[in-house]
Amino acid sequence: MTAGTDASPLVMAQYGTKHGHAAGKLEAMQDSPDVEVVGVFEPDTERRAELEVTSGPFSNVRWFDSEHELLSDTSIVAVSSEGKNAESLPQTEALVDAGLHVWYDKPAGEDWPGWQRVMGKAQDKGLLIQMGYMFRYQNGFCRIAEWVHGGLLGDVFCTRAHMSTSITPESRSALEVHQGGIFFDLGGHMLDQIVWLMGRPTKTTSFLRTDGVPGPSCADNTLGVLEYEKGLAFVDIAAMEPKPMARRFEVYGTKGSAILLDPFEPPHAIRLCLEEPAEGFDAGAQIVPVPTQSRQQTYEEELVAFVATLRGQQPPDRSAEHELLVQETLLRLTGRISDA
Repeated sequence: MTAGTDASPLVMAQYGTKHGHAAGKLEAMQDSPDVEVVGVFEPDTERRAELEVTSGPFSNVRWFDSEHELLSDTSIVAVSSEGKNAESLPQTEALVDAGLHVWYDKPAGEDWPGWQRVMGKAQDKGLLIQMGYMFRYQNGFCRIAEWVHGGLLGDVFCTRAHMSTSITPESRSALEVHQGGIFFDLGGHMLDQIVWLMGRPTKTTSFLRTDGVPGPSCADNTLGVLEYEKGLAFVDIAAMEPKPMARRFEVYGTKGSAILLDPFEPPHAIRLCLEEPAEGFDAGAQIVPVPTQSRQQTYEEELVAFVATLRGQQPPDRSAEHELLVQETLLRLTGRISDA
């Protein structure tokens, strides 16, 4: 899996521009001293023409004229896969088939056998696929995960996550093609955290309602319930919450609880409650500050980890098995695969 050296930048490109994180991920690569961006391919020529006259990160990039031109460039080691949700999985498979490592933005499509196939190919070729779940690198979520894995909170019996948003009619149209609607689009962020803390659920139940404003029909008021042998997790996501949205993440264990205070992005503090004093914390409730980060800074931290793994400086922060588990759990909850 090792690629490049500490002295030479990792040569990267980007495939697709329609994912909501695409501009931020390109900017992270452009700003990194460890990456050389050699170009972007966007299969939609009208979309490319729009971006060519913008003032953002796409304004001065080299544009590949075809997929073949990108895939046949032997200088490229890794690619950021940033197509829209409905197109990103086959695009990622093409990258893996070409022998390229992939920084792949979520979620990994709705074709479960297809995603298993792509991950299998990557493992057979010794390629890294790192999913773009930025909260893995957010200080608040990282602190809670450290506490859970270190046993500070005891045995976790409940996790609650609320990550609603407010979307335009155009965005509703894009979500209409996906079973699960807004849950398919955003649910993976919270499921990535929950299965990291609690593992694979034994059973899932979902409520995928359409309760929002008139317009394109998509599931816009959703709840996913995950059952464990000795616990529960709840993820609720709506598409029409008034701004500024309230976003919360709560973990409850037999020795204490941790709540990433609203708004959890950018992070600012955690309410930690312990039954007994431990690890320098008092018994009872206390507010634990966490260093704040912008969304862009979490993208940058994602990229740092991706590059370090490819250089052989660290193992992947998440295993291939974890990346598969997150997607399996999402597709169980959206009804794409059976709940078994």
